Formats: sequence, structure tokens, C-alpha cells
Amino acid sequence: MLRGNYTARIDSKGRLKVPTTFRRFIEETHGTEFYVTSLTGECVRLYPLPEWVSIEQRLALLPSMDPSRRKFLDRTNYYGQQSPMDGQGRVLIHPLLRKSAGVVGDVAVLGYLTYLEVWELERFEQRLVSDPYTEEDEAAIARLGV
Repeated sequence: MLRGNYTARIDSKGRLKVPTTFRRFIEETHGTEFYVTSLTGECVRLYPLPEWVSIEQRLALLPSMDPSRRKFLDRTNYYGQQSPMDGQGRVLIHPLLRKSAGVVGDVAVLGYLTYLEVWELERFEQRLVSDPYTEEDEAAIARLGV
């Protein structure tokens, strides 16, 4: 599983150096291909390609004109591109998504179990403040036995 938060850097060519802990796990379990995308444009999601293929297979079960499927694919295709991880552990984030998410220089790379999210540090901290963890959130998690 991908968990935790690591600070990383996006270089001048737009490549993210995947933190070593994440890199080792992904290479051992999924290989080196990623689908790099976003749902909102405010952060970058890096899906190991087998995880993304699994999502696509589930989406294919929905009718092609389903409005939620369409919205999801509109966004993930608009922001998305397949990108290999090079031998130095770097993944290219294409310019449209880099600009939209504001990811340059130092970034936070967070593990979300099956994929990674990359955030501009201040934007993520603002998100934590503007969307606090509430008692309702706690109750929902407790219903799962956590």
C-alpha cells in the first residue's frame, strides 16, 4: 500500500522524482508505467498503470452515455497522459497539469493506498484548514471499524 507523505521536487523539465519508499513498492508490485491525471486540476494523481487499467475496466461496465462516467473521463482524459518512470525514478508531469496544479519546485507526495497525489505545499495546507476533519467524518470511519 502507498501511505504517508514525503517532500519531493519537480525539476525544471517538469519531472517528479518519486520518493524512494513509494518507488520501491510501485516497481515491485506494478512496474514503471503511470497514468498521470487529475479530477479537478488542483493536484496531480499518479496511478500505477495496472491500477488505472482496473479503474477503466470498472468504468467500462457503465453505459457509455452515463453522465458520471462522462464527467470522470472528461476530466481524467483532459488532464491525463501515460508516462513512464525513468531509470532515476522520475515521472514527467505534462505542462497543462503542472500549471493547473501549481506544482513547481518542492511538493508534497502523499500515498492514497493505490495511487499518489502531488500537491503544491501551501495549497494542500490550505485544503486541510478549509476542509477540517469533523465528527461526522469520524463517525463514518468508525462505521468501517477503524
